[in-house]
Amino acid sequence: MNILLTSVGRRSYMISYFKEALKGSGLVHAANSIETYAMSVANKAVITPLIYDDSYIDFLVSYCTENDIEAIISLFDVDLPILAKSREKFENYGIAVVVSSPEITQICNDKWLTYNFLKENEIDTPKSFISIKECMKALESKSIQFPLMIKPRWGMGSIGIFQADNLNELEVLCQKTKDQIFNSYLKYESLIDGERSIIIQEKLFGNEFGIDVFNDLEGNFLTCIPKIKLAMRAGETDSAEVIYDEKLSNLGEKIANKLKHIANLDVDCFKKGDAYSVLEMNCRFGGQYPFSHLAGANFPKAIIQMLKHEIVEKENLNVRVGTKGFKDILPVKRN
Repeated sequence: MNILLTSVGRRSYMISYFKEALKGSGLVHAANSIETYAMSVANKAVITPLIYDDSYIDFLVSYCTENDIEAIISLFDVDLPILAKSREKFENYGIAVVVSSPEITQICNDKWLTYNFLKENEIDTPKSFISIKECMKALESKSIQFPLMIKPRWGMGSIGIFQADNLNELEVLCQKTKDQIFNSYLKYESLIDGERSIIIQEKLFGNEFGIDVFNDLEGNFLTCIPKIKLAMRAGETDSAEVIYDEKLSNLGEKIANKLKHIANLDVDCFKKGDAYSVLEMNCRFGGQYPFSHLAGANFPKAIIQMLKHEIVEKENLNVRVGTKGFKDILPVKRN
């Protein structure tokens, strides 16, 4: 089985995980719109048109058919809704796209839809606003207070994220976030509602936690792996420890059963007293997955088994609690 990982960015470890899972029974191809080191780790790699280019999907279809690729998995939020909308086209060529429905990808990509999904399902989440006017009313009524976090409504990583400590900063930083959105790749999704392209959230304090919530290809819950985040860098988990936490596990299972996503869901949480508040959800492999893998999970192998219509081995879903990991930047050896 040959697999294509799209929008690989810097996630060379994901390419290695899939190569190890295939054990030589297929090739791992990597695709990205610009050249990255991760592409050199793959068996084969290709530069694609930009995700929003009209030729993007046709390019992928042609590449997959020419290289006998049977499955596509994306590692980038922006890519997900584009692939989801074209899933039937790929299936007509015998290519499986491991992606959730367009509606689910939008719930995860759009932080306002995320907020509403969580509230509707009685899952705690920070109070959020996409209108400065509504935020001002909440401040006046003292239902929220500074500091507040300002973020792109459709965003990822650390682009355009600021903390406002007073009213003056709130107005200035909202505009600064909007400027950064429309001077980056975030502008494409943000054009859906340019006037309401930012979200304002109450700041959560305390320890940050994460959960990898893994479903089968029909959206049925398989497992949840909680971890405490020990260090962050540019919005990505830099160090974490896999833990046992019944409340986090139950929270992950509840989200899985309500959302019905496909494969992995990356969830960010904060602990509030004895409970947890969900901050964000990403329906893809996220930066915290390597710590689950280090602890013994093997979601790439589980996905391959599901694509082959095989029973998922339990060992691919289990972890060693207490496993702690760190990320590092290693020098690239050139021949």
